[in-house]
Amino acid sequence: MTETESGALPSDATDLSGPVLALLDAVVAISSDLDLHSVLYRIVVSACQLTGARYGALGVIGADGNLDDFVTHGIDAELHQQIGDLPRGRGILRLVIDEPEPLRLKDLRTHPKSYGFPAHHPPMSSFLGVPVRIRGTIFGNLYLTEKTGAEQFTTEDERLVLALATAAGFVIDNARAYSLSERRRQWLEASAELTEALQPPASIDAALHQFTRAARALSGATATAVVQFPDDAIVLATSDGPAVDRLSALLPEIGSLLEHGRRSEGPVSLHVDELEGLVVPLRAHLAVPSALVALFEAGHRIKDTEEHELLGSFADQAALALDRAQAIEDREELAVVSDRDRIARDLHDVVIQRLFATGLQLQGMRSMVVNPEVGERLDKAVDDLDQTIRDIRTTIFELQHRQAGSLRSRIRQLIKEYVPVLGFTPTLRVLGPVDTAVGSTVAEQLLAVLREAVSNIARHALADQAEVEIAASADEVVLTVVDNGTGLPADRVESGLRNARRRASTHGGSLELRPGEPAGTVLCWRVPLREQT
Repeated sequence: MTETESGALPSDATDLSGPVLALLDAVVAISSDLDLHSVLYRIVVSACQLTGARYGALGVIGADGNLDDFVTHGIDAELHQQIGDLPRGRGILRLVIDEPEPLRLKDLRTHPKSYGFPAHHPPMSSFLGVPVRIRGTIFGNLYLTEKTGAEQFTTEDERLVLALATAAGFVIDNARAYSLSERRRQWLEASAELTEALQPPASIDAALHQFTRAARALSGATATAVVQFPDDAIVLATSDGPAVDRLSALLPEIGSLLEHGRRSEGPVSLHVDELEGLVVPLRAHLAVPSALVALFEAGHRIKDTEEHELLGSFADQAALALDRAQAIEDREELAVVSDRDRIARDLHDVVIQRLFATGLQLQGMRSMVVNPEVGERLDKAVDDLDQTIRDIRTTIFELQHRQAGSLRSRIRQLIKEYVPVLGFTPTLRVLGPVDTAVGSTVAEQLLAVLREAVSNIARHALADQAEVEIAASADEVVLTVVDNGTGLPADRVESGLRNARRRASTHGGSLELRPGEPAGTVLCWRVPLREQT
């Protein structure tokens, strides 16, 4: 029995020199990195070293069957720029794509499928093309040209590159899996940060800004935005990126694609000239219907199924976080409303009743008072209590009917606007059902007259006190403005006041101006409401 028959290796098999050692070195080299692009480049370099090829490339085949990426070796950056766009997968390259089998040519220029090289492209003759498979699926093709010191690539070159391509398939698959896991980790971290940002006390607007920035940074988009659909309108809520100026013109198309956020359950492609657009609905149930809009440069990896899924999953996480924040906001608002109702009940049932009782007691004592001075003081105290009760009732109404767009709130906002100009805060009393009895037309006229009256006090009256009272009943609304200023000049020229008179007379009302006591001016503007809507 020989050594070989007994299981020992022959001496020549233990000599791992030449091509076999070079192949092992190449496999080790391409396995030493987990970055996908680096792995692809190492594969090309190793194939060139194994075969003595001057130029090498690895073309990655996209979902549409064309070259999606083209990693090269042997051509420097300056020459790349001179050549121009990368190959699209035509001619000989298309032949290897369509027929994924090894292809060796002595002179590729003589092949009937060969196309002419673009300007500045280096001359190439000998050619070797080998498919790279991952789990039985064609990932791409390895192209080698210009074998050094020989007219063409050999059969041994072909076997070495095929072996390298087989090993490369496993390495690429591993690198892709690692890259995908890293991408998932980054998206999950962004989702966690967004959820943290929406912890109470949370600002939904700030969270939307963070969501938009994170989506752009992780997806590599050139612009991202959140579009909202409140009350069948379409609003650009927040945006980020250098191409945000392109988004406003896209709003009508986005609205028609999604039918205001209610139509699509998944991402929808958007045509944006040379860019690629994607609209991802935020499937929230409590928050305002919204969608994420992202714009990408042509050829971006967003076409990959994994990227679609990651972006869609991030949008779903954001929708959940927004729903939670909206629920917290609604709960807090409900707590405030409940507290206001409680305060209003206490004011009505306790405070006002006590003031009424005190007023009745003072009125009862009035009949027993002989001293006129004491009697006047009691009358003044009763009047003050009546005014306090009216003020409390106004406050109760405000607590129970607090609306941002109500006439009461607009009146208060107007008075607040003039405080810096006046140098003091006028006393304001709003009596009666102002919000319900006064129609929109009369409300606009009333606000215009109030603005004119307060503006006159600020410009001409030299006053340091003023009172504004607006009283509404079922029949009329009355605006009364009183100041303690210099009064009405005898030679005054009416312009704004003439407009105020016209606003009253147009609606069947009147404007009265009279001197105040002991100084100042009283403006009384009244308009009937019986026929107003």
